Amino acid sequence: MKKFGVTTELFFIKEDKMNHIYITRHGLTDWNLVPKVQGTTDIPLNEGGIKQAYALAEKIKNEKIQFDKILYSPLKRAAETAKIIAETNGFSLEEEPRLIEQNFGKWEGWQCINGDKSFHIAKQNFFDNYDNGESMAKLSQRIYNLLDELKAVPENKNYLLVTHGGIARMIHSYFYDMTNEEYSSFQLENCEFRKYVF
Repeated sequence: MKKFGVTTELFFIKEDKMNHIYITRHGLTDWNLVPKVQGTTDIPLNEGGIKQAYALAEKIKNEKIQFDKILYSPLKRAAETAKIIAETNGFSLEEEPRLIEQNFGKWEGWQCINGDKSFHIAKQNFFDNYDNGESMAKLSQRIYNLLDELKAVPENKNYLLVTHGGIARMIHSYFYDMTNEEYSSFQLENCEFRKYVF
């Protein structure tokens, strides 16, 4: 992971008047550095995360990418990232509650020590709600519904979704077949930038 840099990876499919989306994960937080599972715990960006957001905003400007709208998670770390990108480029913003990170229940605040794979294994149990959290199955329902809605918009639209690692994982699974292991291993780095075409 680049501490203050921006990693970019684009997925291109032939475009023929199709809606498409870009996604990014929020900038770095103090919990990302530990690392701890954040989930719906509302952790703000740290100094490095703010720098990442501005770097991504400038990259979008330099590459002349235009968005009809930025949809963003209401959690501080994503909202702050989205607002920096929007203000730098003059894009329209809309809070989208369905982009909020997965509630990981008992795993929130859990810290990975010495390569402990407990949480990695837990993410492969798609119907476990982690003690009052949100199961992968329920998460897929809200994310797939949102993506179906964006796909069905009749005009050609260009959206940026500013969200979280768990949501990025589920979005990727909408476009690509994944095994349980591939799904639980998939990670979007902070302020990494990807494009998907419906």
